[in-house]
Amino acid sequence: MTEQQPSIRLRPRLRPTLRPLAILAAILLGRVGFGYQFQTVGSLGPTLIPLFGMDYTTFGKLIGAFMLVGTFVALPLGLAGGRFGDRLILTGGLALMVAGAVVSALAGGPDGIAAGRIVCGVGAVAMVVIQGKVLADWFQGRSFLLAISASAAAYPVGVGLGQLTQPPLAAAFGWPAAFLAGGVLQAASLALFLASFHAPPGSVARPPGVTRARVLLLPSARECLLTAIAGFVWAAYTSGYTGFLSYAPSLMAARGESMALTGVVIAIASWGSVPPTLFGAGLANRYGALRVFLVGSAAVVIGIAGSALTDWPILWAVVLGIIGQIHPGVIQAVGTLSARTETRAAGMGIFYSVYYAAGTVVPALCGVAADWTGGPAGALLCAASVSALAIPAYVLHRRMVSHATLLARA
Repeated sequence: MTEQQPSIRLRPRLRPTLRPLAILAAILLGRVGFGYQFQTVGSLGPTLIPLFGMDYTTFGKLIGAFMLVGTFVALPLGLAGGRFGDRLILTGGLALMVAGAVVSALAGGPDGIAAGRIVCGVGAVAMVVIQGKVLADWFQGRSFLLAISASAAAYPVGVGLGQLTQPPLAAAFGWPAAFLAGGVLQAASLALFLASFHAPPGSVARPPGVTRARVLLLPSARECLLTAIAGFVWAAYTSGYTGFLSYAPSLMAARGESMALTGVVIAIASWGSVPPTLFGAGLANRYGALRVFLVGSAAVVIGIAGSALTDWPILWAVVLGIIGQIHPGVIQAVGTLSARTETRAAGMGIFYSVYYAAGTVVPALCGVAADWTGGPAGALLCAASVSALAIPAYVLHRRMVSHATLLARA
């Protein structure tokens, strides 16, 4: 009689149909909180600028503080995800976003607010670097493109929610309340993530007493280049879009527009983007990713520049927030799939290193443009110019690798 070998069992999965949806919901809530927290300074610009006597350059630096450290920690956190696991890194990221909100709320001036935003920014890096890998682990095929599009759509939902609720919160309870509200959203995301996250399908349970060695895996030189280019595409798109969301409230206030109209414009540009971002996945599957990307990118540039040059805020919000939001899922999917599964966490670290570098520099650059031109319209023209750079970068990426092949990996 032969000795019975110890069995290797798959990790048990409770409610296998619902668990991926619960994990996705936790990530989406975290992304909503990310947008809400990033938008706080932009929403409160008409209050904070006169309160602390800031010029637009200082204001832009305060916006960019959220992204400051991300340039340096995105790759290390991606490598740490491969070493220590997704659960630990994403949990720590959400916890830091809660802590950063408290630091900003307790601050007495721009320096303290910036410190809290830096803490939030580190947490946001940890969340976004790992989220793509988690979604790729739990969703395959067209469901992956839909899931990654949903995560992209969640960010502007948070931005719109911030613009809608933060000025009234500040008016009723003081500006620190707006920062604390963002911490509440991230605390809820953290609780849902801890309750739902489990090892992905196919993970093998370890026999008692046996540890699993984790190693640091780096992408190849070609994968590093591909993910960096994709990160630049994402950075150009998001820098232009967030430039509009950050400076449009100040521009409309300078033009004498009401707070209610400003809220409508930001709501269209943010909440209005959710359906087209989700539908963009289906449009890309049917008409091709390149067509969808080019139409979306052109609309972003036209919408931002038009809002700076003419006083037709509703029209340009529709162009930017609806037509210009059909392609974020395409960019995210291409970036996530530019590296192999085993090096994807590190690849996303490279992707977001580029993104955070731009996210730090561009808001301050837009602020300089606003001071140079004498108003926030200059900031929007700068943002439009940056967003246009996404087009040649995306074309270069396509020349280096077949995007049909990349999307087939999903």
